[in-house]
Amino acid sequence: MLKKISLSQILAYLFLIVLCFAWVIPVLFGFSTSFRSQTEVVTSGFRLLPANWIFDNYTAILQNTSTAPILRWLGNSLFIAILHTALVVVVISITGYGYSRMNFKGRDTLFFTLLGISFFPGVVNLIPSYKIIDALGWVNTSLAMIIPGLAGMGNIFLVRQFMKGIPGELDESARVDGAGDFRIYFSVILPLIKPVLIVCGLFSFVGSWNDFLWPVIVYTDVNKMPVTAGLLLLQDIYGNYRMIGQLMGSAMLAIIPTLVLFLFAQKHFLSSINLNSGIKG
Repeated sequence: MLKKISLSQILAYLFLIVLCFAWVIPVLFGFSTSFRSQTEVVTSGFRLLPANWIFDNYTAILQNTSTAPILRWLGNSLFIAILHTALVVVVISITGYGYSRMNFKGRDTLFFTLLGISFFPGVVNLIPSYKIIDALGWVNTSLAMIIPGLAGMGNIFLVRQFMKGIPGELDESARVDGAGDFRIYFSVILPLIKPVLIVCGLFSFVGSWNDFLWPVIVYTDVNKMPVTAGLLLLQDIYGNYRMIGQLMGSAMLAIIPTLVLFLFAQKHFLSSINLNSGIKG
């Protein structure tokens, strides 16, 4: 027996299909352009597949290790994103524990004040943030990308709310056995909050990898740039219809790590997206 599909479901599917095409077609066109010759790019107009598939663009990209060291940029971005994500998970889990499980004067006032401040546009803090980074001597270093943003209030809010779904009786039982706050955090709470930490870790990695404005500001050394700042530099080298295929090829290489991350982590992401799945009393 065929299941009846309602009009609302049909409209929802149509909307998702249109949205899928809106996202996928530009990526496919960029991918195919990276395999076109410069002559075909200029003369063929919009064509989803190239007439002749060539690999010269990728060969030229990988051979250019002076003005556009794409592999070095990818390595820089990978190092920054991995270390930033690992530190984010540590910081937000400890901070979330403090705001949800520990009682101290002004706890909620401090939390919601910081949460409200976090809603200010990030561009407001660009100049003060750069002044601080410059004073610390972190310009053109990985620390300029790794340290700022570790204690993002959005992630802390998610961890705090998730922890509030864990019964307090678990803490009390551990304290009866002589456990302190660190032991409770490490042995009781941390294993239970892995789902929300996975979600925050995925978001932090993708956010760090895709960050564009801040790297452009704090990096001037070509060899130390992450890939996003490097792609802006490539617009001057490959842009203006001179080497569009190589520019698209560089962009395709830049999305590989996040694509691989999604393919391998989608199961964990989908199973962890329900942030209300904490243990209830």
